[in-house]
Amino acid sequence: MDTKEHEFENTEKPARTKSVLAGLVLGGLVGAGTMLLFAPQPGAKTRTELKQGAIHLRDQTSETVKDTITQVKSKANQIKEDVQIKVDDLQHHGQVILARQLDRVAHAAEAGKKAILNSREHKVV
Repeated sequence: MDTKEHEFENTEKPARTKSVLAGLVLGGLVGAGTMLLFAPQPGAKTRTELKQGAIHLRDQTSETVKDTITQVKSKANQIKEDVQIKVDDLQHHGQVILARQLDRVAHAAEAGKKAILNSREHKVV
């Protein structure tokens, strides 16, 4: 159940990021439209302010995208490291189990060898 909750969290974060980006773009468009409708100044000045606002919005969106990409890369590296640790643990555990099994087989072979030698000695006597 913990895995499903973790998967849900992972799918929720990209959706949240998309929502933030969509909100920024939509907010910028609504703000620009409102500014055009209620501008008490000449058109050239309004266009200049719109251009500056658009540039500012573009820069903010660019920064948000860069930050999101950095976070995704960081999370991917963390997941990679976690998986590598688990792989190493499983490999070590497998080696321990293999060594135990080989010891059991060696003991069984030794016991079988002794049993064969003992049966030969009893027949010779």
